[in-house]
Amino acid sequence: MSIHVKGAVLPDGSNRDLFIDNGVFVDAAPAGATVIDASGLLALPGLVDLHTHLREPGFEQSETVLTGSRAAAAGGYTAVFAMANTMPVQDTAGVVEQVQSLGERHGYVTVRPIGAVTAGLAGERLAEIGAMAQSRAQVRVFSDDGHCVHDALLMRRALEYVKTFGGVVAQHAQEPRLTVGAQLNEGALSGELGLVGWPAVAEESIIARDVLLAHHVGARLHVCHISTAGSVEVIRWAKARGVDVTAEVTPHHLLLTEELARGYDARFKVNPPLRRDEDVHALRAALADGTIDIVATDHAPHPLEAKDCAWDEAANGMVGLESALSVVHAAVVESGQLNWSDVARVMSSRPAEIGLLDGYAAPFAVGSPAHLTLYDTAATRTFAVEDLRGKSVNSPYLGRTLPGRVVATLHRGQPTVLEGELVPADVVAAGDRG
Repeated sequence: MSIHVKGAVLPDGSNRDLFIDNGVFVDAAPAGATVIDASGLLALPGLVDLHTHLREPGFEQSETVLTGSRAAAAGGYTAVFAMANTMPVQDTAGVVEQVQSLGERHGYVTVRPIGAVTAGLAGERLAEIGAMAQSRAQVRVFSDDGHCVHDALLMRRALEYVKTFGGVVAQHAQEPRLTVGAQLNEGALSGELGLVGWPAVAEESIIARDVLLAHHVGARLHVCHISTAGSVEVIRWAKARGVDVTAEVTPHHLLLTEELARGYDARFKVNPPLRRDEDVHALRAALADGTIDIVATDHAPHPLEAKDCAWDEAANGMVGLESALSVVHAAVVESGQLNWSDVARVMSSRPAEIGLLDGYAAPFAVGSPAHLTLYDTAATRTFAVEDLRGKSVNSPYLGRTLPGRVVATLHRGQPTVLEGELVPADVVAAGDRG
């Protein structure tokens, strides 16, 4: 397919026409190219999410690879890394290859499976890390997300193993014995609401241990969804020491605070929990100064009954793919802490680099894959159920006014979203097959 994207605004503020042919950027308009009028629209490289829960196989009532891919495309994403907490768990070559094949079949985004660190996420013995790395899926990111690899020796062995092929362990930092029954950030509000607290030190102590382990063995460590000012300081110290550590923050931890729990609305129940206002400001500053490397959604869909219940019975998690770019826009672009080139880095090129995903190092360069998001920075919208394209509606932003709107998404030169609407699945799949 040949496309001429006319009049786009690049992240540096310059205007440029972009030309696409056979899935890559080219230097001139191909004959007969379809014209997309991008006048006034921001052209971002396709977004990459290093932390997505697609739920399939096993939890298709919440999400599938298809519906999660559609949600991702609607949010401007062209690649997602699918977390391992499926059923069966993504702890063997066969399961990760199944997930990757589903993504390839549907074509909305590149789906890269994340392999489990431990068998069955049980934290007792290592999963088939080598087999997953050598499989057709070529897994390079491993995580027990939803569970912490809390055994220090097992964590050391995992770091040593992935080091042999340049992989990375992505740790869910939560000391389990400090968070038994935890429901909300530990502090005055948790006491006032009568909810068991989730202390910041439960996150910070695991990060401190793991950066020391990673430094000791010379391996790469990635820390998932950091949420406290103390975690920022540990990461900052580790980077200054030369530890090969990267970190992510979610959009919701950049914008929302624990105060939203006052109404016991379980849409705001998440792990790690929403924290204090001062934590939010520390996370924003850390993203701006590079201590935190990337934004990752932790998109966590749940069926209605898992959220429409008492707080202490509700599941943790929020959907976030469709809203992420707007939330980052609201939290750190409107404040002046990040510009659009920064956004391209923390939401596209840097997560691709951490995940060893090819095709994102030189966005818009001639010959590079045509992953592209067109975003209307001047738009505003009241976020609604109609904005969600996955199977679940547990968004914390419903009814909130958010800036910006994704107008078009192109994955390998194939439009998946045009004029703000998803392209039909059969058209995307046919185009992706070439």
